[in-house]
Amino acid sequence: MKRQADRLTIAFVALMTATPAFALEPLAEETFINDSLRAGRIGDVIRKTCPTIHARMFVVLGKIEGLKQYALNKGYARADVEAFIRNDAEKARIKAEAAEYLKAAGAVEGQPETYCAVGEAEIAKGSLIGELLRSSK
Repeated sequence: MKRQADRLTIAFVALMTATPAFALEPLAEETFINDSLRAGRIGDVIRKTCPTIHARMFVVLGKIEGLKQYALNKGYARADVEAFIRNDAEKARIKAEAAEYLKAAGAVEGQPETYCAVGEAEIAKGSLIGELLRSSK
């Protein structure tokens, strides 16, 4: 009887410690990571397009490190995180999603003032995008 209880305990512990690895969704489907990467891309486009908005580089660097740590703490392997970040198809997907967001927010290619308006609105909202930016107006 004790032997059977020991086996059940071992099986339960093995199951509980293995479950997080099985529960991880692909990085491309992890909401917080993708939302953060998209916000970073949107902020980058805004700062490169609008002459009165700049990146808050220390904040950006801190967010990048925090995002990496978040992924590692969730159980993703460092190699998987690095491969995801360097994946050309994933980069293209994030860029396309950021472009859609900017367009929906009113940014018009060739009209920097529209990017400035989107950036100012994000800063005013205190969104993740806005946290990455500062205005020199």
